[in-house]
Amino acid sequence: MGYAIDIALGKYEQPNQNGEISSFQALSTALSAGVGLGSIGGVAFAISIGGPGAAFWMTLAGLFAMSSKFVECTLAQKYRVVRPDGTIAGGPMYYISAGLAEMGYQKLGKIVSIVFCILCITGSFGGSSMLQANQSLEITASVVPWLINRGWFYGLILVALVALVIIGGIQRIGLVASTIVPVMCGIYILASLWILIVNFSSIPSAIETIVTEAFSPQAVEGGLIGALVQGLRRSAFTNEAGIGTSPIAHAAARTQEPVREGILALLEPFIVTVVVCNMTSLVIVITGVYKNPEFANFGGAEMTAAAFGSVISWFPMLLAICVFFFAFSTMISWSYYGEISWDYLFGSRNLIVYKVLVLISIFIGTLANPEPVFNFSDSMLNAMGLPNLFGAYFLCGKVVTELKDYMERLNSGKIVPVTQSQAFR
Repeated sequence: MGYAIDIALGKYEQPNQNGEISSFQALSTALSAGVGLGSIGGVAFAISIGGPGAAFWMTLAGLFAMSSKFVECTLAQKYRVVRPDGTIAGGPMYYISAGLAEMGYQKLGKIVSIVFCILCITGSFGGSSMLQANQSLEITASVVPWLINRGWFYGLILVALVALVIIGGIQRIGLVASTIVPVMCGIYILASLWILIVNFSSIPSAIETIVTEAFSPQAVEGGLIGALVQGLRRSAFTNEAGIGTSPIAHAAARTQEPVREGILALLEPFIVTVVVCNMTSLVIVITGVYKNPEFANFGGAEMTAAAFGSVISWFPMLLAICVFFFAFSTMISWSYYGEISWDYLFGSRNLIVYKVLVLISIFIGTLANPEPVFNFSDSMLNAMGLPNLFGAYFLCGKVVTELKDYMERLNSGKIVPVTQSQAFR
């Protein structure tokens, strides 16, 4: 963990290495797609359906997800390509096609890569565009009632802001994400900590409730299955491990060491699921909003706002600001994922078509009902995981080889921080 933090701080980064963004910007871009509404509204949505036990399974899945995140991000760096104009392209579509071709399955690799790209493009319209716009509108309208029944106005604002950023490509996206994510994540964690400190005596009973209902809820009502399914679904949506999106961002990082980027990526499931999601879960369970009939018809983000507001009245306004920026950063990050997939299928000449479709889907999201949007997003994300994990499974042997080589060089002193290496020149 400490080594991953050192990588994020740039201690091993050299500016002259191939790449378009720093490792920290790659981490922020990947985090922005997960630490947003998935860990705020998604957690509340899971608990409202599967009960508090969903939080336990979400955490467990997040811990196991760290290994798949390491594998896919290492592969993304190993098989990324440098275009003629110097820009970087990488991700599942590249390591699946190239990796399986090395094993003699070129045709299969190409087919699986195409399937992934189609699902990624479709997913970028759902989970990244429609869902983010939908849930951010929901919570913003709860503190700005004027927006109720005026989703089109909110949608136009989002469309304009997203358009300004995605035109600049991954460099502008990485810059914006690395600015927004640390600040908003810090504010949200501090707000959650404040509520937990105020209700410190209730934390043990909340944890007991989460663990108890994870294993022995009302079995006849399907509580165990509901908690398990919702926990796993929300975990996949929040940390996106195994889905194949984060590798696209990490492929653009400035480094010549694939394993180093993979180690950095280990931080993502931990930060998103183990830290942020659990804080959200504890706040919701402690405040009891998930079982309050008054909030029975509330959506995910709106229920989280109610939980915060039950402690301090102005917290929903603060949360609305955080949610807006989280949603915004998620939309711009996912637009890049879809853009790389679109480019792989159709080339760069038609990218403007994809960007217009993204903006249209954002606008539609502000007009749609939340439940079908959630279901559509889950379906796309889970479907993306199939071709990605298929390729990662067959190529994991190459990751093991890369890891052994890297650790040998690291332990022998051949790999040192940039400041230290410069000191001995």
